[in-house]
Amino acid sequence: MSIKPGTLAPQLTLPLSTGGVTDDLLLGTGEGGRFTLVVFFRGLHCPSCRRQLVELDQRLGELQDAGFGRVVAVSMESAERSQKIVERWGISELPVAYGLGETAARDWGLFISHAIKEGEPDVFNEPGTFILDSDGTVYWSSVASMPFSRTSIDDVIKGITWAAENSYPARGAA
Repeated sequence: MSIKPGTLAPQLTLPLSTGGVTDDLLLGTGEGGRFTLVVFFRGLHCPSCRRQLVELDQRLGELQDAGFGRVVAVSMESAERSQKIVERWGISELPVAYGLGETAARDWGLFISHAIKEGEPDVFNEPGTFILDSDGTVYWSSVASMPFSRTSIDDVIKGITWAAENSYPARGAA
């Protein structure tokens, strides 16, 4: 089940690996911009996730310049595994939330997988990227059933910059 653009995003109250909770990040967009970028990732076992989160961490300034007041990465990982993600991957700026439940993952329209090799959690979400507008509604989304073919940060920046400059409305609600 996918979330239609223009509808309120599901509740997302999760702890962050650096302390605090996602509510602190997702209530409004603050002075930094109109949009919130929520990136759901598979977890510690996933090399594609590592590349994606490291790039997000390194390019937060560019995302803020493009209009993202908030950016957060979210997974079904445990607190312990999330701390390993932050430490091993060198994540220094990107907020990393953990403890997403399977029901909440499905509420966001994410695909769910079960472990097929050692090192994977028993159950985890597949990737998804959501852009929320300042009122908390879904503006844009992309959900994948496999670990690859994620939307590039360059495409997100270019797309959201163009959309904001041209007052382009959320699409796909029909």
